[in-house]
Amino acid sequence: MTHAVTLLFGVHAHQPVGNFPEVIEEAHLRCYKPFLETLFDYPGFRFAMHVSGWLLDWLRERFPADMALLAAMVQRGQVELFSSGDSEPVLAAIPPRDRVGQLATLNAKLTAWTGVPPQGAWLTERVWESTVIPALADTGIRYVMVDDYHFLCTGKRGDELDGYFSTEEGGVRLDLFPISEALRYRLPFSPTAEVIAHLEHQAEHGQQAAIYFDDIEKFGIWPETHDWVYTRGWLRAMIEGVLTSARIRTATYADFHARQASRGVVYLPTTSYSEMNQWPLPMPAAAVYAQLLANAKAAGNLDQQRPFIRGGIWRNFLSRYAEANWMHKRMLGLSARLGEIAAPPPELVAALYRAQANDAYWHGLFGGLYLPHLRRAVWHNLIALEAGLDALSPRPPLARCDLDLDGRIETFAHTPVLQLVLRDDGLGAAHELSSYPLRHNFADTLRRYHEQYHERIGGSPSQHQGEGIASAHDIVRCKQPITAADIVPDAQPRVSWLDALEGTTLTDYVQRASDPLSFQRAGLAKRYALSEGTLTVSWHLRQLAGQRFATTINLAMPSCDGFLGRYVLEDGSIPGGFGQPLHLPECCRLSLEDGLLDAALQLGCSHPLEIRARPHHTVSQSEAGFEKIMQAVEIGLLWTIPDNDCTLSIHLSMAPGKS
Repeated sequence: MTHAVTLLFGVHAHQPVGNFPEVIEEAHLRCYKPFLETLFDYPGFRFAMHVSGWLLDWLRERFPADMALLAAMVQRGQVELFSSGDSEPVLAAIPPRDRVGQLATLNAKLTAWTGVPPQGAWLTERVWESTVIPALADTGIRYVMVDDYHFLCTGKRGDELDGYFSTEEGGVRLDLFPISEALRYRLPFSPTAEVIAHLEHQAEHGQQAAIYFDDIEKFGIWPETHDWVYTRGWLRAMIEGVLTSARIRTATYADFHARQASRGVVYLPTTSYSEMNQWPLPMPAAAVYAQLLANAKAAGNLDQQRPFIRGGIWRNFLSRYAEANWMHKRMLGLSARLGEIAAPPPELVAALYRAQANDAYWHGLFGGLYLPHLRRAVWHNLIALEAGLDALSPRPPLARCDLDLDGRIETFAHTPVLQLVLRDDGLGAAHELSSYPLRHNFADTLRRYHEQYHERIGGSPSQHQGEGIASAHDIVRCKQPITAADIVPDAQPRVSWLDALEGTTLTDYVQRASDPLSFQRAGLAKRYALSEGTLTVSWHLRQLAGQRFATTINLAMPSCDGFLGRYVLEDGSIPGGFGQPLHLPECCRLSLEDGLLDAALQLGCSHPLEIRARPHHTVSQSEAGFEKIMQAVEIGLLWTIPDNDCTLSIHLSMAPGKS
């Protein structure tokens, strides 16, 4: 009797909270829609699918006919829908209370929509920590998928990973399916004949299952894939090849789980897929790690050594990027406040969950920390949540704590309109400036970091060898010209009101204990003041006449280098947009109008000064290649100190737009 391997085929569909609607619509038209239409034509091809809750709501509202195909496939037993945290958080990075709430929210949506409660769950970025087991089990989840790499790190052999294993936390059981990396790199990039041959080879060697679960975006959104998968017919050919093979059968994970026994107990290390071991590492550690892998590959023993060449873990993004850590700790703080309310308003719970969406907290080939619109979505929800909590339980106008756990005390000062956060780190600068009416943090920018992939910029474009198409992991291309100056790391954080004297950055401010909004150093005293919607920063300078004093503001403007962001002078003239350099030799007032924000920032100065502004860009890598992304408007304000005892001040206020 011919042995058949069971193909457990699953896809994961997700779009970040706050992504551009036109991007999601294109993803649907190029990927989700043709994928569902193709699979609908083959009732005998069973598979699994996970759609993140936020995206599911979006698609059901805008494309009900296409989503009806998915529901129909559930009803006829062709597809199994998987749950997850509703907004696609990394479960290990949010409080246990929120893990349960996020899972229960999507479970309820799926059950109400299809009548079938989910048994399996997708783990965001396959980030595994055993602490997530109780929340998954408590919400009815019986199994999840992780990478085969997780199992190889325990000493398991690849040929053992053809079924599911069991694990536990405090006696609570959860089953684990190992996703095949060999299949992840073949589907859909290799020719169908090669894919079928690979599966049949597994059948010949007595393997129970070939386990695949990966991003659906590979089937139409990644470069070249739409033409390859649909126009040139890869997906139909793959499905028909599977259905006509006597050595391959398909099943849902639920069916396989019900009829097969566990392969035994396993305890996995804290990890994710193998690429995620390198991305959280800073330079030069990331380069050392990459060289270790390259050496093992050159020696021909990479497969044997890689499970034991351990890199970073997902949480290292929070220690590597201060901007991600600040968002994360602000989220944790607000979650704790919300948890103190007996029956929190649903809109505040929804805002918290949206703020926990994973994408803006990390950076790699797919992470979104470098994308301002994704960070902006997190901050929009955090600020809305904070405003709602303040309405229910008002805070004092001034508070101090080490919220981000970096050993420095943060001072929170707020009015019903603005919140300012200062840090006792010697810079005397503002680390957050949030507007409650606008739901926007003007300090939400990103410094330039030294990234390991920067060394590949300017290299020869990758050439795919043989049949098939290249994976995004192999693509090297620059979407626009990038120079060496574009990737020089920042010496200081991209904060606001960072001062310099005679061109030297001041890093020795001392915060006054009696007035934490004040800082001082030799010859200079600095103070912040909030009055409703206006922030005033003043400097009292002594014995510094004739010297050049400057302060730099980094402002996250949603329009960035788009056509809706512009500078406006006091006489109404427009000297340029945010994406252009600006030099005003003498100025007292400047407005920054942002059409996306539908508001303007107005800078007013006590003394005429010189203004030099320019866009601040970072260089990042995505599946489409290297690109420059504008993060903020960098505005330098410069004075020649007029006498030995003077006070300079800047007023920053916010005005509604013209709409």
